[in-house]
Amino acid sequence: MKNIRNFCIIAHIDHGKSTLADRLLECTQTISSRDMQSQLLDTMDLERERGITIKSHAIQMEYLYEGTNYILNLIDTPGHVDFSYEVSRSITACEGALLVVDASQGIEAQTISNLYLAIDQGLEIIPVLNKIDLPGAMIEEVTDEIVDLIGCDRESIIKASAKEGLGIDKILSSIINIIPSPIGDPNKPLQAMIFDSVYNTFRGIEVYFRIFNGTLKTKDKIKFISTGNTYFAEEIGVLKLNQVSKQEMKAGDVGYLISGIKKASEVKVGDTITIADNPCKESIKGFEDVKPMIFAGIYPVDTSEYEDLRDTMEKLQLNDASLIWEPETSLALGFGFRCGFLGMLHMDIIQERLEREFNMNVITTVPSVQFRIIENDGTITRVNSPAEMPDPNTISHLEEPVMNVQIITKSDYIGAVMNLCIERRGKIKNQVYLTTDRVELTFELPLAEIVFDFFDKLKTISRGYASLDYDLLGYQKSNMVKLDILLNGDKVDALSAVVHRDKAYDWGKKLCGKLKELLPRQMFEVAIQASIGMKVIARETVKALRKNVTAKCYGGDISRKRKLLEKQKKGKKRMRQVGNIEIPQEAFLAVLKIDT
Repeated sequence: MKNIRNFCIIAHIDHGKSTLADRLLECTQTISSRDMQSQLLDTMDLERERGITIKSHAIQMEYLYEGTNYILNLIDTPGHVDFSYEVSRSITACEGALLVVDASQGIEAQTISNLYLAIDQGLEIIPVLNKIDLPGAMIEEVTDEIVDLIGCDRESIIKASAKEGLGIDKILSSIINIIPSPIGDPNKPLQAMIFDSVYNTFRGIEVYFRIFNGTLKTKDKIKFISTGNTYFAEEIGVLKLNQVSKQEMKAGDVGYLISGIKKASEVKVGDTITIADNPCKESIKGFEDVKPMIFAGIYPVDTSEYEDLRDTMEKLQLNDASLIWEPETSLALGFGFRCGFLGMLHMDIIQERLEREFNMNVITTVPSVQFRIIENDGTITRVNSPAEMPDPNTISHLEEPVMNVQIITKSDYIGAVMNLCIERRGKIKNQVYLTTDRVELTFELPLAEIVFDFFDKLKTISRGYASLDYDLLGYQKSNMVKLDILLNGDKVDALSAVVHRDKAYDWGKKLCGKLKELLPRQMFEVAIQASIGMKVIARETVKALRKNVTAKCYGGDISRKRKLLEKQKKGKKRMRQVGNIEIPQEAFLAVLKIDT
């Protein structure tokens, strides 16, 4: 055990995390130069296309240092705020972390957030200043920022360039010398934590685990503590570039387990594995439940694919434990699922993975946040979608979630960032200059104002320099109303939204205008209305497609033409009463692009 080191990499998005992981794999000769490609641990097409890490990936490396062979278990983590749950799981399985900071951009909000996660878990931190070869590298200024943040010596910060391979040997020696080896007793009852799982079509569910105490052997009868189910360990092994099976694994090891599990619901990330005949006394603590920030409905385009979508959601939840879902129905869309996501990027990625990896055609409804309804009799109800809102007459008041938002930006953009936050009903709480031209702003902002396009707007006004991190502060009383959209007098529940009363008129007017562009024209007139309760606050009309019924009349009395037009008018009225309006997918996403 004294030769094992378990560590992860903490960094903001695009600070060179995946490139550093590539160099470490190359330097330890875990992978041959023939098999080498950039972003090696990012196995999804989506990760490569977008240049971001979505899933944390575990890999084992072997490194000869001063005549001793060391085993290094690296768990590569994402850097975006929406995937912080993946980071928290990786941190729980490690004893140390590399804190990677881009020398040209400095410390960002998400770096600080993930760093605090690691410090809370008692991880040893190794600071690395990456991209020192760039012409715009501010080595001295960023070094000062790191010293202020974690209070280390200037000499202990490793200056590196993952792209050029500078400083990699120093990073590896620091991992061995600074990060402690795992603590655990191989002779105690088995105590292993599940930190990830993945679905394999041929072999069932593969579980990734870290052993804290005890020993696990092939063919052992094991038990999952939270579900109480027992299985046989058919195959265990370590995660190198490909899986390498082993007969025995001991405390401190990180690896995979295959035991023929078929149902996704039987595996819970954060669960403890033990031996069925000699179980451990308690499960492993220090693993927090996921708290979804936004909720949206996902429905199959073809209602007959509902069961297929259910199976797909189960498989996806294995691979992404932060996805939460439950069945729901909609009058407009039929049967589907109400899903909880950590943010807008998370929702976007899930929708794209459903379409790419599982060939599911889905419709995603307007995202909403969780509100608390205080009824007249004092009952508190949690509402995740506008469709669940009770009758307004029974509501005393409504409370919405408020976030503590930290924004780090260049001082040139302070005014624009403040304007954006105040427009979104934000209150400024603090302003701290990290350096002469970088400032950290702290706001209180309602979550409902963040979930749509806040991040995009923030990046636009700061020319990409601002970074954002947020966490839940609590709930506060707010004047929110349910805005309904009606097509020809019928409510479309999938287009309803809960908005602040001051913004309801503007929101309704823009949404009606957007829907007018997107709805296909019918043979009859379609009225699009936005209403609060029974009061209509905005209206647009999609004009009917008309056949020129008077074309055959040339000359003659006007009454002939009028008679034909009256006949057509009656037909249109009848069609309007029985006509169905097909709503395209773009219409449900119109709310997201309401300002563009």
